[in-house]
Amino acid sequence: MSGMGADTTRDFDSFRQAQGQLVDVRSPAEFLQGHWPGSINIPLFTDEQRAKVGTTYKQQGRDQAIELGLELVGPSLSSLAQALGQAAGAEKRLRIYCWRGGMRSSSVAWLAGLVDQEALVLEGGYKTYRRWVLEQFGQSWPVKLLGGRTGSGKTDLLLALAERNVAVVDLEGLAHHRGSSFGGLGLPDQPTTEQYENRLAEALDHHRRNGAEEIWLEAESAQVGRCRIPHDLVSQMKSAVVLEIRRPAEERVNQLVAVYGDQGSEALAAATQRISRRLGPQRTEQALGAIACRDWHGACRAMLDYYDRCYDRELERADERRSVDIAGMGAEAAADHLLNECLMRVVPKPKQSGSIAP
Repeated sequence: MSGMGADTTRDFDSFRQAQGQLVDVRSPAEFLQGHWPGSINIPLFTDEQRAKVGTTYKQQGRDQAIELGLELVGPSLSSLAQALGQAAGAEKRLRIYCWRGGMRSSSVAWLAGLVDQEALVLEGGYKTYRRWVLEQFGQSWPVKLLGGRTGSGKTDLLLALAERNVAVVDLEGLAHHRGSSFGGLGLPDQPTTEQYENRLAEALDHHRRNGAEEIWLEAESAQVGRCRIPHDLVSQMKSAVVLEIRRPAEERVNQLVAVYGDQGSEALAAATQRISRRLGPQRTEQALGAIACRDWHGACRAMLDYYDRCYDRELERADERRSVDIAGMGAEAAADHLLNECLMRVVPKPKQSGSIAP
């Protein structure tokens, strides 16, 4: 076996621009907390094994920790090599990182080399990547906001605009949450805030590399469910131009019923109870009564005034805003209308590039 390309360490920029599947070799718990989007987890140690090696390192020293690590990993070398081969595919190229770019990634890169995979190691590991992520939010971004009262269909409209090559970052989609007490119903578990930051940084960078002159976000509070938008980006959003879409109340009720009507009485009642203090006793009773009767339209009407007042207070803080009426339009028609009125710019076609950085 040639052991080609084993343990070739690269700085962040060259590693990012290189080809090959991203492989995170940290433990499953570390990966779940946060990872480079697009990477797959092929852990050198299980969570329990990592804890044992770490304890041994602290109590007995580096040499003893290495010996224990070799003992623990030995029986799984064959399956690790097989997983690396499957990840590398026909190109036989891997980009590997661990926490600091140290022994775990170097060891896995050595193993990949033994089975003829070209393996690059990220200098500084995931810590280097996280430093890059946090640096993105301190940069100046050409942010513009799409606003609108609850049920206006902002997310659907943004997605329709993205299909028309408008630069859009779907803050709610990346968070797996629609932003209200009801926002998590029917959606996958949310990522950690750390992973949310990783996703946001990648989305912003994607539009920068494609030459976007403006990037559209939904007007959101700093918190999207349990995910927090980074402070520096929130600051830019607060001073951004807001384009407010307007729909009649009944259209918005119909939109909300379409989104939440199949979530079931129990889940809807629980979400209503979570905001009962802010709704007040009368509106809460009306909403819960409607939910018990499966009167989804009535439940939405009972709560809509509360959400409208909350939104209007937020919108008053915008430095610059304009409104557009999209009554009677679906998301596709509304997207075409905004583009025809030249309210949004289309992203230039991306330049051809050899990079496959995520």
